[in-house]
Parts: sequence; structure tokens; C-alpha cells
Amino acid sequence: MVGMSRTLELSPNAHINKTLLEKYMSLPMPDGKIQATYIWIDGTGENVRCKDRTLDFIPQTPSELPIWNYDGSSTYQAEGSNSDVYLHPVAIYRDPFRRGNNILVLCETYHYDGTPTASNKRKSCLEVCQKTADEKPWFGIEQEYTLLDVDGRPLGWPKNGFPGPQGPYYCGVGADKVYARDIVDAHYRACLYAGVKICGTNAEVMPAQWEYQVGPCEGIEIGDDLWMSRFLLHRVAEEFGIVATLDPKPMQGDWNGAGAHTNVSTKTMREPGGLAEIETAIGKLSKHHERHIRAYDPNGGKDNERRLTGKHETSSIHDFNAGVANRGCSIRIPRGVSDQGFGYFEDRRPSSNCDPYSVSEAILRTICLNE
Repeated sequence: MVGMSRTLELSPNAHINKTLLEKYMSLPMPDGKIQATYIWIDGTGENVRCKDRTLDFIPQTPSELPIWNYDGSSTYQAEGSNSDVYLHPVAIYRDPFRRGNNILVLCETYHYDGTPTASNKRKSCLEVCQKTADEKPWFGIEQEYTLLDVDGRPLGWPKNGFPGPQGPYYCGVGADKVYARDIVDAHYRACLYAGVKICGTNAEVMPAQWEYQVGPCEGIEIGDDLWMSRFLLHRVAEEFGIVATLDPKPMQGDWNGAGAHTNVSTKTMREPGGLAEIETAIGKLSKHHERHIRAYDPNGGKDNERRLTGKHETSSIHDFNAGVANRGCSIRIPRGVSDQGFGYFEDRRPSSNCDPYSVSEAILRTICLNE
């Protein structure tokens, strides 16, 4: 652990005595009071912000919660001369940090005139999900991320060199193959406690890179749960003094990037004979490749240009292709799905920092609404 402590010597959070907090967190809460953390997506379209308030009741639905506001000029969402941006609660989760009746509140963001902010992709996504509800669309997203020191270097990497080539790290076991499994396990449990539909996790191909999976979720739930899982990831890593980045290509060179592979099915696809419907959907997706690329990262495809090179288990950003069990394709049909004749397909193009609301909306517009 000497080497690891040196990598964290610049991290203020890593040096705080965490045991001191417990004597304050163990203080009894006043009767009828709870703490609520309001969480939202800022103007970058990929980072989350939060702030806390005291409530004198325990809400059962988001509609019972008060609308709140914040300084949008400090989150890239408003001018200082008219800075109020409004938080509209849309989903409630249990708080794994404070526990008890305390809650985490996912919010949409709106300008003073009632229009959604540019980074509020949820509103239009929900409208599409409501239009396609009869199709019962399920989504599962594989969220990849990389752990960094506060100086931006992947955790555990030599400061003046590189680890050994990729090969032994994917699903690896052992101190020479994986770093900071503590964060992964803490995050996994925090998601389960909160009510996020996390369903698995594994070490990834590049050292210090990990993945977790959320789903299956129906409709808007995939965006809500994935954003909350990201908040929990950043919040857990913060306590360890480590940075979790969703950058789709944090290290240039012969290293894998990070994606958010999106698994998709409709009711028809999940029924016997559904493979034909999957193939029809792939045909529709093939006609709108550029539109989807623009929707699959928060910078209109610029982030994915660094990742979708045709190497490191990716397809080229310029081409659309599909195949069975082929991780070098835009769309992969799992071997088991092909064999049994029904199931789901995997869109491998979304970047790790994508907005899941934009991704799921784009997919539903193409395969269900035929837009």
C-alpha cells in the first residue's frame, strides 16, 4: 500500500480522518425531520451537481417535494443577470450515505420562463417513452469508467511510465491486475441500497478501468437510474480521494476507451420469432447512423471520435455495421439471441459520458416511431 499512498498524496480527501464524521452522523435526527439531497445535470451535459435541504415530512412521490432553485450562472446554465434555474423533482432514491429516512432526489432543470435547460434531455425523452409505452422497451446499459488520481493519471499506473500491455486486467483478480476494488464494491452496495437497478460489475480491459451494468429498465427508468448511479459513483470515489472519470478515451495509445454499450429490446423482440424484429430494427438504425452518433455523446460526436476508431473492440465512427457476437460492430446480436431466435441487441456506439436520456430517445424514435 506504500505505492498507492504515494499516488494519493496530493488528494485532500484521502487524508481526512473518516472516523471523526461518525460521531456527528450518529446524532439522532429531530422528530419529523429528514435531509434531502437534490441532484441535477449541469450545463456540461455530463457532470452532476447537488445540494441539500431539510424537510419536515417523508415524501412518498416526487410530486410532493418542493420545487427549488439554484445559481445557474455557476453551472453553465444561465447569465448572472438572470441566474435562477429551477429544480423539479422527478425521482426519489434512498440515501446510502445518511441512511434512515433521508433521500436522494433526481431533478429536471428549467429556466425562469418554464422552458427546459439545454441539458435537460429528460423532458423530451419522457414524451417519447410515453408514446412508445405499448412496445414495453427495455434497456440495459454497461457503464464503463476509469479511476484516476487527482492529478489525472489512471490509478495505480507508474508516474513516469506505463503498466504492462492489456491482456491480464479484464475481470482480473490480484493486486497486480486491479486497483481500488473497494470503490467498486462500495458503489455496488450503495446503488442496491438506493434502489438503482444495478445488476453487475467487472474489471475492464485497461488497468484502472471498471464497468457496472444497470437494467433491465423500462422506458425513462434507464436514464433516471443511470444518472443516479453516476452520482453515487462520484460521491463514493470522493470519499476515497479518487476521481472517477467517464471520459471515453482517457489514455491515448494502445488502450481501450470507455463506452456505455446499450442493450435494447421491445416486447416483440423478446417473444419467440423476435429475431426478425431485431433485424428490422437494425435496418432502421443503419439509415440514421450520423443522427445517432450526434446523440451518443454530449458534444455531438466529438468525444466518440477519439474512441470509435475501428480498434480496441469498436467500430469506426464513419461506418455502420452489425454482426453476431462481433464486438467490432456498431450493433452486436449476442450469440445466444441468434441461436434461440429472440431477445435483444446491443448498440455499442454510445460513449461512456453519453446522456442516457438522449441515447434511449434516439433509439426509440428510430426503431419504434420510425422517424
